[in-house]
Amino acid sequence: METPLHDRLDYSKMNLSEEEAGSDPIALFGKWMEEAQKGGVDEPHAMTLATAGSLTISCRIVLLRSFDANGFVFYTNHNSRKAMDLERDPRAALNFFWPQIERQIRIEGKAEAVSDSESDAYFATRPLESRIAAWSSDQSRAVENRQQLDERFARWKERFANIDVPRPLHWGGYRVRPQRLEFWQGRPSRLHDRIAFEHFADGTWARVRLQP
Repeated sequence: METPLHDRLDYSKMNLSEEEAGSDPIALFGKWMEEAQKGGVDEPHAMTLATAGSLTISCRIVLLRSFDANGFVFYTNHNSRKAMDLERDPRAALNFFWPQIERQIRIEGKAEAVSDSESDAYFATRPLESRIAAWSSDQSRAVENRQQLDERFARWKERFANIDVPRPLHWGGYRVRPQRLEFWQGRPSRLHDRIAFEHFADGTWARVRLQP
């Protein structure tokens, strides 16, 4: 028997006009990200990443680490399920949901590996123990128990004692090049603002308002 859920929130904090949206969705994304950071959103860089596997669609939360006109970058183990999905099928979808400011951003595009130099530069900024974890964890692989995982980490930590931790070859970044972005602003009576941008081959964007 299904359990009904009746929570209702009437969104009323802000609106999204065509004038505010402008003609550049990357600029709008940057503006909204800045407002999310200032608006008390927990982990504003956290995003859902959806990939197409061999049999199913899979999604998980990853962290956005940089963005520009070329796309949205995150980092992971190249042997992870998400990375193997993207090797088979580069189509990817991202979703940001910021309930504190009643906003959502959906991004659809294709993923590609970033350069080794980009991965090296970002890896060097990670905390020491995060860099060691990249060596000690075979991401997405089964492990007998937590103790075994902790022991692997301890061995790698000892190995890298007093020396720099290089980036493992199995770890690096992916850039999702956007083909479509949709900006959602909650509004009263479920008449939400939805403005989408579609990317054309000549590099231009087309903007359209969608019904909620």
